[in-house]
Amino acid sequence: MSQLKPEIQTQRMTETLQDVKKIQFWLDKAVAWSQNKSPDTLRDISRHLRKLCAYLQQLLIHVNSLSSTTEAMEKLPFMGQLLGRLCWNFHVTANDTSREVLFQCLWALYSEHPSNAVERKANQWIQNVLCHFATEEGDGPQAVMKGLFLPLHEYYLKVLGKSVSLLQEEIVKSCSSLGGINSRCSCDKILATSEACVPLVTCGDAAPLIGALLQRAETCVQAVLSEDFLHALNTAYSSKCLVLEEQSVVSLWCHSLSTLEEAVLSLLESVVTNTATTPQKMLEKVSQSLLPKACAQNCSIFLVVNDIFRSTMKHAEGNENMKSLIQLFSLCFLKEHAQLQTQMYLPLKYFFPQTSQSLLIPMSTLPSEMPQEAWRLHLNWLSSSLQRLTEEEEKGDGGSGSHRGLHKVFEAWFLLVQCSHWVQVALQLLSTNDLRDCSALLWLLTFYHHPTNRGHHRTMQLVRSQKLWKHLHSLFLNLAHPPSVDQLQPLITLLTSPPPQQPPLAPTLILSLLVNFAVFFQSGPTHILQMVVDGSGLLQEVVCVLSSLELRLSEGSCRESDTNRVHIRIKELQKSLDTCVQYGPWSPAVNQTHSLTHTVKRFENDEGVRTSPKQLTGLRLCGNPWQCDFYH
Repeated sequence: MSQLKPEIQTQRMTETLQDVKKIQFWLDKAVAWSQNKSPDTLRDISRHLRKLCAYLQQLLIHVNSLSSTTEAMEKLPFMGQLLGRLCWNFHVTANDTSREVLFQCLWALYSEHPSNAVERKANQWIQNVLCHFATEEGDGPQAVMKGLFLPLHEYYLKVLGKSVSLLQEEIVKSCSSLGGINSRCSCDKILATSEACVPLVTCGDAAPLIGALLQRAETCVQAVLSEDFLHALNTAYSSKCLVLEEQSVVSLWCHSLSTLEEAVLSLLESVVTNTATTPQKMLEKVSQSLLPKACAQNCSIFLVVNDIFRSTMKHAEGNENMKSLIQLFSLCFLKEHAQLQTQMYLPLKYFFPQTSQSLLIPMSTLPSEMPQEAWRLHLNWLSSSLQRLTEEEEKGDGGSGSHRGLHKVFEAWFLLVQCSHWVQVALQLLSTNDLRDCSALLWLLTFYHHPTNRGHHRTMQLVRSQKLWKHLHSLFLNLAHPPSVDQLQPLITLLTSPPPQQPPLAPTLILSLLVNFAVFFQSGPTHILQMVVDGSGLLQEVVCVLSSLELRLSEGSCRESDTNRVHIRIKELQKSLDTCVQYGPWSPAVNQTHSLTHTVKRFENDEGVRTSPKQLTGLRLCGNPWQCDFYH
């Protein structure tokens, strides 16, 4: 073995000498080409250009196999002079192939974290060379423009476009271009490239490069993006000065939590501040936000979005607009998740780690995904499971585990809000001529609107819900004798003037039952709904419930045999309401204690400053039923 070592050293010295001789040959050529610009020189350049590109490609592979720029400069001391001479020769850089490989060589020599003076000086020199290409100073660009007869602006655009294309290609294939185990991953240049792109974030031509940076940094641990770059992207994207492809937007949300939070908060604010919207338009807005699609593709994004929704519902649970937004968002998310390909699919249990797994799949299953004959049995099982969970947790209320117990109840209720398609099915089954035992369905409906006993008085409200259901059933069942105003007065009073000494039954529960009876009850009179609207003045709220019901039914929450009849009934009711009075914008905020105005104010602190999403996540407000139960 000791005899082989001198031979190996001799062989390495011979290879190094050969490398030096090759560099010396091309350096002499570069010097000659720069000193003499005669036609013979141009012919010599043309004759050697292909061989020069081949040699530079070999040089690039050799540099990538070395551990650092310092080692490259030690083994190839004339490399810097060669590259410099060639970069300043516009006859060489005017060729696409030679210019591309020169850029790649400069890229390979740039040190993201220079460790000595040699590497720092090399970085400065490389930056100067790039500035030479990007500015009009010096003879190079001017000579190129004169030779190509290009206007200054057009020349810069072409240089920028070509530079962006080359960098994008390098980034896309960076991790797959390694030649061996000792080769360096060029993704460590991502940081420097992202810093250089800060001034270009609003430039449309740089969008492909920005997208490549975002997506490469998402898949390689060595690819780190500059904070200044992410901040510039966030600012540009928020102000709509930057247009990115869908996948690039998802990647941006993965890298920048503040950008994701702003997107979610913007969606929430659009619902709070713009009440003149329909459920159909709200669904369109949710879909166009890309958030459901991004959440389905990336579990971490969903967890952030869902946590913001969770915190919002803890202090704005009575805001039906917020509920509608979360329900439509969840519907879009479940559809996007179901359409994912196998390699991207992640089970739902990872998206809902705080939720009871025994409830997750039954609730997230859409009604259209099971036979209609099984709906009642499925709802009975859901109701009994939720009853059992609440009873078990409320038994220990007041003890050391009460906080954890109520947390489980809240998570079960929050999942029901997200999967409220089953609440709509329960309303539909309750509003038919079927007189079978409906106690489980009524309990589920009451739990949806009054989830706890202490803060929401669920047990008391369940008794009222049962009385209300029986009263509505008797009104719609008596076809021979249409109800008078006196017979409807208790219902109107319950909506407009509830007993002051008792917690009121949720007006949305009352209206939802009333509207569903008017729509689904076989041969039921339609004028009952009109009379209640005239007596209560809740025209806007009834229109809201009807619009939401129409949207739900289009998602498959109606028996196929009843579809045509139900849609005709809805149109008749909408037409009769339209002729009643001219009503204002659509607004579902029927609960006066949680109106939209109150919800908007809750996004602000005492100084009038809007609460950020991060603060919103941990917000605790007194007076809220959930908070009262937590900290009673």
